[in-house]
Amino acid sequence: MGRLVPAVTRALDILELFLDGDGTLSAPEITRRLALPRTTVHELVTTLAARSYLVPASGRPGRYRLGVRAYQLGSRYAEQLDLAAEGQRVAREVAETCDETVHVAVLEDLDVIYIAKVDSTHAVRMVSAAGRRLPAHCTSVGKMLLASLPRDDFDARVDGRELVAMTPNSITDHDRLRAVLATVRERGVATEHSESNPDVSCVAAPVRDGAGRVVAALSISVPMIRWSEEREAELAELAAKGAADLSASLGHRGGR
Repeated sequence: MGRLVPAVTRALDILELFLDGDGTLSAPEITRRLALPRTTVHELVTTLAARSYLVPASGRPGRYRLGVRAYQLGSRYAEQLDLAAEGQRVAREVAETCDETVHVAVLEDLDVIYIAKVDSTHAVRMVSAAGRRLPAHCTSVGKMLLASLPRDDFDARVDGRELVAMTPNSITDHDRLRAVLATVRERGVATEHSESNPDVSCVAAPVRDGAGRVVAALSISVPMIRWSEEREAELAELAAKGAADLSASLGHRGGR
């Protein structure tokens, strides 16, 4: 791997700050959150604004929001990757069948990012959003994706890294995580019981591309008040079917 360019890294760090909160930031807030010199932040923000990656937030003096250039890059990414669009379509079909919340997520380092979501119509349902990022080891989609990594890739990502807890049920021990992922590989589905949200359980299945690689996972999330062993078995089968349908749309020929 080549040398990282500090100025580019800092500029990207600034852009990524806008993924959280209300989507607007001031230069002093950026300075504080990234612990960078004020002059450095001023120069980077000025450059990003000149290239339309940032623009002044309307009616909010001194604050910035993402500009049209960031949108154009995101749109081009979406055009080239049908996974998000196809994931949303399949998630909708699965949600219509079970009337529970359905997600499709991808892995980035040790986090999952939800790229598609369809809500349940029940009054009691999981609250989440496409674009949200969560620790992979706390979610069923994340366990499925981690279990699909080659061993050396998994070790490189996990060794020496803290496994943060989101609830008392979250896995924080590396050996326990490895044992759980071994079970996931055997079963072909992954489950989560109140590990990212104390009131929710989930089941997930792998999504494969045309080359057979696991590129995403599809999950069904259910409030604990509607969860049971029988329901888990039903939803595991439905998640596997939905994941297979999504895989087929991406060119996978392996069947369900």
